[in-house]
Amino acid sequence: MIKELTKFRLGMITAVIGTVVLGFLLLLGILGYFLGFGEFPYIMTGALSVLTAITLLQWLFSPLLIKSLYKLHEVTPSDPNYNWLYNIVQEVSIYNRISIPKVYIADVPFPNAFAFSSPLYGKNVAVTLPLLKILTPEEIKAVVGHELGHLKHRDTELLLAVGLIPTLLYWLGYSLWWSGILGGGNGRNNNGGSLFLIGIVMIALSYLFNFLVLFLNRMRESYADVNAALTIPQGARNLQTALAKIVLYTDPRVLEKAKKTAGGSVGKMLFFSSLERPEISSSDVEELVQLWKMQKVSRLSDIFSDHPHPAKRIKMLDKFIS
Repeated sequence: MIKELTKFRLGMITAVIGTVVLGFLLLLGILGYFLGFGEFPYIMTGALSVLTAITLLQWLFSPLLIKSLYKLHEVTPSDPNYNWLYNIVQEVSIYNRISIPKVYIADVPFPNAFAFSSPLYGKNVAVTLPLLKILTPEEIKAVVGHELGHLKHRDTELLLAVGLIPTLLYWLGYSLWWSGILGGGNGRNNNGGSLFLIGIVMIALSYLFNFLVLFLNRMRESYADVNAALTIPQGARNLQTALAKIVLYTDPRVLEKAKKTAGGSVGKMLFFSSLERPEISSSDVEELVQLWKMQKVSRLSDIFSDHPHPAKRIKMLDKFIS
């Protein structure tokens, strides 16, 4: 277990440092060569200042948008209907040795749970009504353990910081693209055609960098899975069955797909594609978990997703079941 935890911590640190260093080296090489290395610090300082300010505002006030979008209702210890959910979050917070976040129920038609935070609105965790209906209390604890892992690891801040790299590439590329169209610019290659070409290249690089951000996000989700497995009693096993129930609720045909196509994509986790509310049998849940354990998954199966393929998550969690 310690080996797996160390592996994820080192992987996260390496991925973050690698993404940031590679991004700035590309910016230094492209802008320095075409616009002059003497002007590079001024360009970077100006661009970073603007984008950092925008990102900080987004971080500070995004909880307001989330609360409105998901129709969040805060749960308190005295809530007559859902005080038991508050108690679960409180218990999981104790396991994780963090202060209890604000607890919300989201009135949306798909099963999900998510955490969010900001200096103005503190730490928050939300669970949707369908998730409460299909999971057992022990499975909810495992899911909450996953979400509190995000808060404990400061994943919101991490992704906002790393996300500055592709945003910076795109913003500078878009600016140079327009400068090229308008025929402006100065530096080593100051004709409009060069600026236009630089802009196109930087915009393309910004999209490529998003794949690195997605990869980092998949690592972040796996790290949160590990947190649930290590901090919640029987967390790994309960998270496995919770994931299976979420997928079966979202796509009732997933079990047949898994039977027919070994290694086939089951779909993106924690995204809704159907509003059906099927009955989920324990036998179907167990069968799907076992199929995922045996399923051979391509390394590129989740390259376009911000969550690991569910079969990968199940296999990784299996390492924490004694």
